[in-house]
Amino acid sequence: MKVDGRHFRSIWLEGDGWTVGAIDQRRLPHEFVVARIASAEDATEAIRSMLVRGAPLIGATAAYGMALAMRADAADAALDRAYAMLLAARPTAINLKWALDEMTRLLRPLPASERAAAAYKRADEIAEEDVAINQGIGRHGLALIEQIAGAKKPGEPVNILTHCNAGWLATVDWGTATAPIYLAHDRGLKVHVWVDETRPRNQGASLTAWELGHHGVPHTVIPDNTGGHLMQHRMVDLAIVGTDRVAANGDVCNKIGTYLKALAAHDNAVPFYVALPSPTIDFGIDDGIGQIPIEQRGADEVATMTGRTADGRVETVRVVPEGSPTANYAFDVTPARLVTGLITERGLLRPERAALASAFPERSAGH
Repeated sequence: MKVDGRHFRSIWLEGDGWTVGAIDQRRLPHEFVVARIASAEDATEAIRSMLVRGAPLIGATAAYGMALAMRADAADAALDRAYAMLLAARPTAINLKWALDEMTRLLRPLPASERAAAAYKRADEIAEEDVAINQGIGRHGLALIEQIAGAKKPGEPVNILTHCNAGWLATVDWGTATAPIYLAHDRGLKVHVWVDETRPRNQGASLTAWELGHHGVPHTVIPDNTGGHLMQHRMVDLAIVGTDRVAANGDVCNKIGTYLKALAAHDNAVPFYVALPSPTIDFGIDDGIGQIPIEQRGADEVATMTGRTADGRVETVRVVPEGSPTANYAFDVTPARLVTGLITERGLLRPERAALASAFPERSAGH
């Protein structure tokens, strides 16, 4: 995607052929900084600290982390150590484990002398596959936007609500929930995006708004609690969100607050779609609410906010009284019954096991 006319991806192999570059998303929207990842430890910390975030990007970063580990030490013990370290970085996004399993399956049978080159090649492939998957999601989601646009009065935009950041910053390129929006915009369709701020980390206000703005897509940032009001007043045509893990029964785990948006959409007959790449499907889990682990993050994310002051300084301030405890559940699960459809690289699916297994038999095998 574009940043002021220049193409960027969220992660890439640097020109030296071994270090990895990534946009430091902790610094957005106030500073655009590229970070250098030069070891498996760096990759782990990038995932843990949310320098990189978003399920598909976490997976790609983990793959490059394994490649960096093999460059440093390709022994079996080092392979096992890197796998365990990277896997522990964040618990909820299933793409992390998927990417690490992909790398391990490839590397384990190889002699140590061949592992580094093979690891870099597979990490590059995982990144490219993510781009292709997102383009597929974009094509299938575009049809939904085109259908709604066809019923609009001339000049009226299609109003799309999204939550958190499922844009190109959460993937390698294009995004999941945003891919149909970018395709529609680039083809000249009038679209407008309601961007939930997404407390407590403000990924909507800080990241989604930043990337939409730099690509030229009309959008409006709204407080998290505004979506229901907009839906009641017919100001939302459809909601599209991303996901960090989808259970085999169609339950969807996404950023905290997604469930509330789905409830409001259901109450107001607003279509509620989830855009997901196939590595996000976890066929080993049949009950998303009961079985998907929900990450609980630090209190400071709730108790403080970071922004730019009037004189240009970036400062962090406390917004919660000293001594007040906070809870910081990072994700919630939307039951399949509230999901209109799943937008995948292989088409629009019903949120149920039979549809997912039929579309992705290679992923469901063994479960």
